[in-house]
Amino acid sequence: MDSTREGGIELNGAEFRYRETGDRSCPALIVLHGLGEDARDWDEVARAFSDCYRVLALDQRGHGQSEHTNEYSFELMRDDLQEFVDVLGLERFALMGHSMGGLVALLFAEEWLERVERLVIEDAAPPAGGPHRPEPPTEPPEPVPFDWRVVASIRRQLNDPDPAWWDRLPEIAAPTLVVGGGSTSHIPQEELEALGGLIPRCRLVTIEGAGHEVHSARLEQFLAAVEGFLAPR
Repeated sequence: MDSTREGGIELNGAEFRYRETGDRSCPALIVLHGLGEDARDWDEVARAFSDCYRVLALDQRGHGQSEHTNEYSFELMRDDLQEFVDVLGLERFALMGHSMGGLVALLFAEEWLERVERLVIEDAAPPAGGPHRPEPPTEPPEPVPFDWRVVASIRRQLNDPDPAWWDRLPEIAAPTLVVGGGSTSHIPQEELEALGGLIPRCRLVTIEGAGHEVHSARLEQFLAAVEGFLAPR
């Protein structure tokens, strides 16, 4: 039987939706999706961890069934997460993010060091600038299931990130796992190595051939890597 439940919550003046899998008495694992996805992207991962975790997957602003707002930024998404855990009364939890969600998770872990027990970053663009990403068209080339304005907002930030995002990586206190998708990902894997080298208690696992969507393309390998990391509680 599917133990996934859906809920609604107001965060920072906007309406959000989230999915919850597992027993509420279990430790919390919060998962953040990538650009253009929504909380359902984590359903298989959530089911795999539901025996030992209360898995909470948030539709981030402008995505899924959450509200389309007038402004988007990584800082706003980070603050949405902070409000989310506060409203739910979660003091400490494991945190996992893919791509856009991975950078949101990094910024949260830099800002609220004591609240993240373990941190998993899946093939996220490191916040160091890197190759310039072109400005997206004003309208999407085809219909998309999210607010297209998100793309331009976060792309500008990735092109010109706040230097503090990179500089504060050594402050992250939580044991951290960085999962890369290997040579078939558009994220330069050497940048993930540099990212991992700055976080004090971090290890990098590369799942070659997985590409950017690691947990979708190589679910069993992804789960094996993350289960081994989360297990020693």
